[in-house]
Amino acid sequence: MGKIVLENIKLFGFHGCMPEEKYVGSYYTIHIEVEFDFYQASVDDDLSKTINYVDLYSIVKEEMNIRAKLIEHLAQRIIKRIKEYKKYLIKYTKIKICKEKPPLQGNIDRICVILDDY
Repeated sequence: MGKIVLENIKLFGFHGCMPEEKYVGSYYTIHIEVEFDFYQASVDDDLSKTINYVDLYSIVKEEMNIRAKLIEHLAQRIIKRIKEYKKYLIKYTKIKICKEKPPLQGNIDRICVILDDY
């Protein structure tokens, strides 16, 4: 078993429950871990036998462009798409989505959700 990890994907999106978040938007940081058996890909040096991190990034970017009220919902959508992609290989997926500088009355850097899917 091994993992592909995409760290600190930085994207802009319009997610949130407050009406102004639909227009103002926020920056987000996303981390993804995908665990699977990539032994055969490592032996054969064959991209078709592994999970292409370019495809994972594309899934995240596409889903970030679809508005959600909750980042929990957004995380679930991304996990679902990743699982549909080469599902015969994937054993475990984890995502962490952080909204940077959320619109709260206080000093906070980010708010994050973490979703593990076995």
